Amino acid sequence: MMKGYIINTLLAIGIAAAVSTAMGPFMIPFLHRLKVGQSIREEGPKRHYVKAGTPTMGGIIIVTAVMVASFLMAGASAEVLTAVLVMIAFGAIGFWDDYIKVVLKRSLGLRAREKLLLQLLVGLTLGILLIYHFHRGTSIVVPFSGHLIDLGYMYIPFLILVLVATSNAVNLTDGLDGLAAGVTVFAAMALGIVCIMTSHYNLLIFSGALVGACLGFLLFNHYPARVFMGDTGSMALGGALAAIGALTGSELALLIIGGVYVIDTLSVIIQVISFKTTGRRVFLMSPLHHHFELKGWAETKVVKVFWMAAFIFALIGILSYRNIG
Repeated sequence: MMKGYIINTLLAIGIAAAVSTAMGPFMIPFLHRLKVGQSIREEGPKRHYVKAGTPTMGGIIIVTAVMVASFLMAGASAEVLTAVLVMIAFGAIGFWDDYIKVVLKRSLGLRAREKLLLQLLVGLTLGILLIYHFHRGTSIVVPFSGHLIDLGYMYIPFLILVLVATSNAVNLTDGLDGLAAGVTVFAAMALGIVCIMTSHYNLLIFSGALVGACLGFLLFNHYPARVFMGDTGSMALGGALAAIGALTGSELALLIIGGVYVIDTLSVIIQVISFKTTGRRVFLMSPLHHHFELKGWAETKVVKVFWMAAFIFALIGILSYRNIG
């Protein structure tokens, strides 16, 4: 049986990559015609100014590819359907945010409280499903030890925090050509191995679909990018990763597996706190990947270094889960 799931996962990777690759050549011109071009922060690296007008909302490609590959190879199993719906829900929030920014020309997009409320609703719904439909329980696994901590009534608030934090962390990481998509390839691969370790084989196929969709998207998103995933893609990817973590009980291991997302997010938090309390900035610019750009690193070098870091974090995350059965 295991061999069959591995084959289906490899097929899911191939199908998702093929769908992404096939959609790019007609979706990119379509987005161009809609004039949904990315705006560039004036305070950002000057070399980014040439990216102004590059079409965004390309995350539609990723979401579509994952859906097609997942349902073809895993069917409508409850776990896969749940993960796909969480991905779509977060992708829809991101799409709405993108639409407001690039179509309605409201540069800030969704108000923070509006976005947070929508994310909370998705998280609450998933939490109820996990406890009352999947009977997942309220315990979480402590990485490296294999010990369980029962959060009781605090599990759903914890889950909501994981979902909101992961989706926004991936969003913050999506600041350089190919960065978020490449990092997500490694994170999804690691979570796929966790799925094997915890016997969530249908979710293994979903993880493979994420890998394939991101690989296909990278053909158009690597430097110099022809399309950006936008909040549509980054929020969807964050939701998908968090859903896998929740369904497999690897929420804390996800913090390690997604170490690059965590570091980029922490750099923003540190920068804001430092500036508000002391008036000084710790980094030349946050998130951290922009700091290295302003230090003189080429964009491609920053991306490659962060990809290497993502690979290392993925390995550590897998090792942290080795005692779980």
